[in-house]
Amino acid sequence: MEVDFLLIGQGLAGTVLSYRLIKSGYSVLVIDQPEANNSSRVAAGLYNPLTGRKMVKTWNADLLFPEIEPLYESLEQELKSKFLYKKPIYRPFLSIEEQNEWMGNSSDIKFQSYLEKIHTKSLFNEVVNEFGGVMLAGSGYLDINTLLDVSSNFLINKGALRTESFEENELVIGGGKVIYRDIEAKGIVYCNGLGAMKSVYFNFLPFAPVKGEILDLEQEFHPQEIINRGVFRIALENGLVRVGSTYSWHDLDEGPTERAKNELYDRLDNLMKIQKKMLVVHKTGIRPATKDRRPMLGKHPDHDCVYIFNGFGAKGVSLIPYYSKMMIDLLVNQNQPHIDVNISRFFKYI
Repeated sequence: MEVDFLLIGQGLAGTVLSYRLIKSGYSVLVIDQPEANNSSRVAAGLYNPLTGRKMVKTWNADLLFPEIEPLYESLEQELKSKFLYKKPIYRPFLSIEEQNEWMGNSSDIKFQSYLEKIHTKSLFNEVVNEFGGVMLAGSGYLDINTLLDVSSNFLINKGALRTESFEENELVIGGGKVIYRDIEAKGIVYCNGLGAMKSVYFNFLPFAPVKGEILDLEQEFHPQEIINRGVFRIALENGLVRVGSTYSWHDLDEGPTERAKNELYDRLDNLMKIQKKMLVVHKTGIRPATKDRRPMLGKHPDHDCVYIFNGFGAKGVSLIPYYSKMMIDLLVNQNQPHIDVNISRFFKYI
């Protein structure tokens, strides 16, 4: 079987990259172990242009955010399924000083495309927001599980997906191509998250896995807006409320923890005036983050046919649409990714 590109992993990175390649006229084969997509499967899917305690624009926001919704909307049309939910994010102010600061920011051109409205009075009785809050635009969440499921069916129908373990020791590289079992391809791309840490080709890359935990609850109050202050709260389409997320670099081998659950409950209590109800789901996943918190794109220094598209961490929904275009440019035209995401920044560690 001959294809243009062999992709390892059908998490969010592999799904988007395979879609872009197919739409560009290239043939692909994706090898995937569904149980290995844990980080994509449990991700909240939130995309948010302004983040952190100090509410700064997320890294490269002006490049990333124009690509997010058009890409997922095109996937919705292709796959005839709904998984993109555009929702404003409401961030309550903690003080009158913060309110005044954001009144000033509202006239700053670098923020204007991401601000919907500044509220100087309480917007929701159920939320702790006595000083009002800022409503963000260009935000929402992606139902990643639905996207992965329908994308899997899309690839299967094209004969482009094999759900099996990838055995790297059976990979043969040479003569401007790669051969794996009965597959011959012009290149192989590792989109398999933390699985790439075990690869003999990419084990030099400084992955820094981060564990995240989220909760799905039964709770009253289902606004259209996402509420985000210390913790995000999303009213899901299934009637539940999703709360998250924690970040841990330590207990990577553990499943869901009481410590994380209690931490999320405490943050939720500080945000909401309503009581918690029944916990329905407590999810945990290990994100393929990197030490410098930047994605890892590029070609292996010694093997022209071996590539990686990886390291998107907790912001894959925001990062992957833009950087998948950059990755296509590398695969097709051999144009190198920008140095801040290019794996060449780590070649000194080989």
